[in-house]
Amino acid sequence: MSRVGKVERTTRESSVHVEIDLDGTGKVEIDTGVPFYDHMLTALGVHGSFDLVVRATGDVEIDAHHTVEDVAIVLGQALREALGDKAGIRRFGDAWIPMDETLAHAAVDVSGRPYCVHVGEPEQFNAFTIGGNYPFVLNRHVFDSLAFHAGIALHVRVEYGRDPHHITEAEFKAVARALRAAVEPDPRVGGVPSTKGVL
Repeated sequence: MSRVGKVERTTRESSVHVEIDLDGTGKVEIDTGVPFYDHMLTALGVHGSFDLVVRATGDVEIDAHHTVEDVAIVLGQALREALGDKAGIRRFGDAWIPMDETLAHAAVDVSGRPYCVHVGEPEQFNAFTIGGNYPFVLNRHVFDSLAFHAGIALHVRVEYGRDPHHITEAEFKAVARALRAAVEPDPRVGGVPSTKGVL
């Protein structure tokens, strides 16, 4: 059974197209107009082993905020669509990712109950823009939007780090690996992994 989600969303601020195949091999086509965000979404697809297409245009001449957040919204919607009734998945996943001096952790519950906890980023980087195009402070917007629109509980924690690039990349890779584990088929589970019978 195919586990693919395709969603398009157009507003006055952006136009976004996302396709995700949960059973892919990490093939990605990413173009958001925000180069560092492209780098992070590429990492998400590759390390999650998702086939991922993201095409977006937006008012990046004003700020990257609208495009980055809107892509996260549509990515969450596509992930939710791809999951279907969630039968036979592991449901929970977590990952620790080191990147040089940085260590990040992500935990996921594909619960149908959206919630995001995002802690540990050094506050001194909140005004920093990575690569001159991606404001560090947008990380929380990305994970909040992804969790809410995918209907997942997502906890992302930075244990330590001193380079905003490394911190952000470790977070995205941790989320990718946690999601990969959570959405994988579990051969021991025949139905929906919940005592309620529905997620």
